[in-house]
Amino acid sequence: MQTADGRDFASSSLPRHLARGAIGLGALIGSVALLPVYGPLTLALAPVGLLALRGCPMCWAIGLAQTLSRGRLRRECTDGRCELKAAPR
Repeated sequence: MQTADGRDFASSSLPRHLARGAIGLGALIGSVALLPVYGPLTLALAPVGLLALRGCPMCWAIGLAQTLSRGRLRRECTDGRCELKAAPR
């Protein structure tokens, strides 16, 4: 299910999304933190981190919010006015 503007950063499950975050943020932090020890070779971890985060850490954070709210919130638009409401259970 995509949002109205076609952007959906959510994962299919919360554990999968958190695993992507751990891999992505770990690779980005490792690429910079290990630079003094292993040299420029560690910068190869940066693309791995960005790939795991689907482009940027903010996109991952938005996806985390979408993953948490998936199925719990529904947007209803009436007469040009949109509201978030709890989805029926």
